[in-house]
Amino acid sequence: MVRDGMRFTDGQTPRGTARGVERVATIRDVAARAGVSIATVSRVLNGSGNATPETMEKVRVAASDLSFRPSTIGRSLKAARTRTVGVLVPSLTNPVFAESVAGIQEAAAEAGYSVLIASTDYDPGKESRAIEGLLSNRVEGLVLTVADADRSGSLDTLDEVRLPYVLAYNQPERPSRAHVSVDNVAASRAVVERMAVLGHRRIGMIAGRFRQSDRSRRRHAGWQAALADAGLPPGPVVEVDFNDLRLAHRLAPHLEGPERPTALFASNDMLALATIRALRDLGLRVPDDVSVCGFDGIEVGRLMSPSLATLVQPARAMGATAFECLRTGFSGDLQGRAVMLPFTLRPGESLGPAPSEPIQTLPERR
Repeated sequence: MVRDGMRFTDGQTPRGTARGVERVATIRDVAARAGVSIATVSRVLNGSGNATPETMEKVRVAASDLSFRPSTIGRSLKAARTRTVGVLVPSLTNPVFAESVAGIQEAAAEAGYSVLIASTDYDPGKESRAIEGLLSNRVEGLVLTVADADRSGSLDTLDEVRLPYVLAYNQPERPSRAHVSVDNVAASRAVVERMAVLGHRRIGMIAGRFRQSDRSRRRHAGWQAALADAGLPPGPVVEVDFNDLRLAHRLAPHLEGPERPTALFASNDMLALATIRALRDLGLRVPDDVSVCGFDGIEVGRLMSPSLATLVQPARAMGATAFECLRTGFSGDLQGRAVMLPFTLRPGESLGPAPSEPIQTLPERR
C-alpha cells in the first residue's frame, strides 16, 4: 500500500499458534545447525559464490530440518538500486516514533527516496520477520529501532551480509553499530536531579519492560545513578507492558505507607500520561500528592491538564539524521558512526515541589 510517498507492509506478522507466536527459524539457526557461517548459508541458499559439495549438503539438510524459509537478504543485496529505504519502529501509535518517521520521510523525499515502514508492537520476537518483510521489497538500507541493539540476531545477520543500517534511539555498547540517539543515562539523571532539587526524597520509576526496550534499561540506569549521587534510597520500580496502559492496580501497592514515593519518573511520555491517569483514579492529585515526569517530549503532553513535564529528545531530527547517516553510508563505511543529539528538560505542571506532609494512605474512592 502506498500513501503520501510511504509504503506499508504487513510482512512483520508471525504465524500464530494455539500457544502464542511460533518461532520462525532464522539464517543464524541454519548456520548453527550446519556448523558454518551465516555468509556461507546465504551463498549456498542464494546460489552465489563457491562452497564444497559437503558444505552445501550440510546447509541444505539444516535448512530442511528447520523448515527454514530462505532469507530475502541475499536477494536484496543482489538487487538493482530501488531508491527505497526500510524503517522499523516499535510502534506507530507512540507519537515519538511517528515523529521520527516523519523526519525520515522528509529527508528521504528531498533525496529522492521512498520509505517502506514496518512495526513490531514492542515484540522482540517479531523483529526478524519484520526485517524480512522489508527486505523482500529490496530496500537498499534500513533505519531501525530494535528491542536490544547489543543482543539482536537480526542485526548480527545484517552485519554479516553487510546490508547498511542505522539505529535510531538505540544506544548500543558495540561501537561498530551506527546509531543516532540521545544520552539516555545522562538525560534520566537530569530528570532525577531536578526532582531532588524540588525536595523529593522518595523517587520511584515506571519503566517499560526491560526486555522490550534497551532505552528503558538505560533510563533506569540513569535513575539509579542519580539517586546514588544524591544519597537517596531507590524508590519502587514498576515494570509494565508498553501496550497496557491501565496502571492503577500496579501502582496502588506502592503508594501507601511512610516510604511511598512523592515523585515518579516514567521511562516514556505515554507511560507518564498513563501514570497521571492512574494516580487520579486512585484519588491522588498531581503534582500536589505525587509529581510525574516523562521522557520523550511529545507535543500532546503540553495539552494535558496538568501539562506534562518531560525530557525532550528531538524526534524529527532523530529520524532525519538517521536517514542522512544511512544515505552517506551507501557510498562509504557506516562502522563506528555515532551521533548524539541534545536533550532538554521541559518544565510542566505535573512536576512540582515535594509535599510538606505526604499522605500515608490512599483516599477512599467512591
